[in-house]
Amino acid sequence: MQPQLPIDVDPNTGVWTTDALPMLYVPRHFFTNNHAAVEEALGVEAYAEILYKAGYKSAYYWCDKEAKQHGIGGMAVFEHYLNRLSQRGWGLFKIIEADPATARAKIELRHSSFVLQQPEKSGKLCYMFAGWFAGAMDWVNDTTAGGKNAPRSQSKEVQCAGEHHGHDHCVFEVSPIAH
Repeated sequence: MQPQLPIDVDPNTGVWTTDALPMLYVPRHFFTNNHAAVEEALGVEAYAEILYKAGYKSAYYWCDKEAKQHGIGGMAVFEHYLNRLSQRGWGLFKIIEADPATARAKIELRHSSFVLQQPEKSGKLCYMFAGWFAGAMDWVNDTTAGGKNAPRSQSKEVQCAGEHHGHDHCVFEVSPIAH
């Protein structure tokens, strides 16, 4: 089992932090119910686009802060990111393959919070994560000498455990943006 996630609570403000980043702690059903309500109001396609951009920006920011906090760089930051996501209850993330120089990676997700919380739904339920992996990959390439000439990345969910085909896990692929 992975080590416990370090959580510090400021006794004066009640603010929770992990690795010096402010955090929120909410029940899975609360987050998923809000997610589903916005998805219903905007439509999946529009909401997915909004989440992709916000997730990309947040992952990039997170990687930058964590690299400085822990004195790590390159793919070690990407791996640390997936470890922290796994420790926070989003699911269990694992890099299956990665080649930052070509902006390519494959990430496996088991026990996705979106699939577990919505057993009645079918389809690609975990699209919210896609922008996260592109943001992390671009951060790796922007901050490593070998990555300066790498193409910008994009990411998409290519398989979901929530699909009616009965997959036991989700798969995300990071690839270069086609121009």
